[in-house]
Amino acid sequence: MGKVSKIIFYEDRNFQGRSYETSSDCAELTSYLSRCNSCRVESGCFMVYDRSNYMGNQYFMRRGEYSDYQHVGMSDCFRSCRMIPMHSGQFRMRVYPRDNFGGQMYEAMDDCDSFMDRYHMPDVQSCHVMDGHWLMYEQPHYRGRMVYLRPGEYRNFRDMGMSSTMRFRSMRRIMDTC
Repeated sequence: MGKVSKIIFYEDRNFQGRSYETSSDCAELTSYLSRCNSCRVESGCFMVYDRSNYMGNQYFMRRGEYSDYQHVGMSDCFRSCRMIPMHSGQFRMRVYPRDNFGGQMYEAMDDCDSFMDRYHMPDVQSCHVMDGHWLMYEQPHYRGRMVYLRPGEYRNFRDMGMSSTMRFRSMRRIMDTC
């Protein structure tokens, strides 16, 4: 039997004020709290967003305490969250240098700290996640803004609400060590 994921959001910094606990996705945290300024991940992994409906900047959170939304780099409080299911088995993703699966395709089964170093392409513009859950990063070596990708086709990252200037230059598997 799998471990149940759990996150607790608090209205105020330092785990103060009213709280809301969830083990699943929540598209609008302000339905439960007037604001969300700190959180505690008791188990599992979550993506939190600074806008409702899983939009805006994304932040990966594993077990731990986050006493202030600004410490994770958010410009505003937590607005929505998505529980990341743990995946056991292989990881597979096909990456492409252009939108709509254009250009030379490469298949990845492990982390890649630089698309340029490994595949000789500056960035990824589309991908197909076949197995596992992944984080794509704006900069090499897992730095910069990130986006969570679950199994599915991603023909154009702009369709996901991202800036047309955002490029992905590294990726990492979300392992069951959360």
